[in-house]
Amino acid sequence: MLLVGLDRFLSLSWSQYPFEEAMRGVAMDEQRAGKPPTAEISTETVGVLREYTGRGPTKARTMINDDVVTVLLADTLTKGERRLAENGHAARIIELRHDFQEVMREDLIAIVESHLGRKVIAFMSQNHIDPDLAVEIFVLESATAT
Repeated sequence: MLLVGLDRFLSLSWSQYPFEEAMRGVAMDEQRAGKPPTAEISTETVGVLREYTGRGPTKARTMINDDVVTVLLADTLTKGERRLAENGHAARIIELRHDFQEVMREDLIAIVESHLGRKVIAFMSQNHIDPDLAVEIFVLESATAT
């Protein structure tokens, strides 16, 4: 059942959140005009991953549900990481990606906090090799917290 749900989710149109304009030198003010926070978070998350790993995911979707923000990323691995995975080094790639996520942590949290105006109280991250997916999960301080 979970796989059916994931297949359905992944088959949804990823193209509704364009990322390429951020990499073509379009000014940030122009990028943000009319884009929902989910699209902005997706675009900026892809940019952070690109900055740190040399290659960003080709697909991203941000979902907000109450106090949880989930960013699902697809096609995240570099060419070198793919080659290593094909040759039996998937565990090392997962370990390396975890290391990247630890150093990207503050940048990713800042993206979510700046677009939603809420404090992130927890951050979790995970990668999967086949299929090539990653997820960044942010738990927000309750909107009713004082």
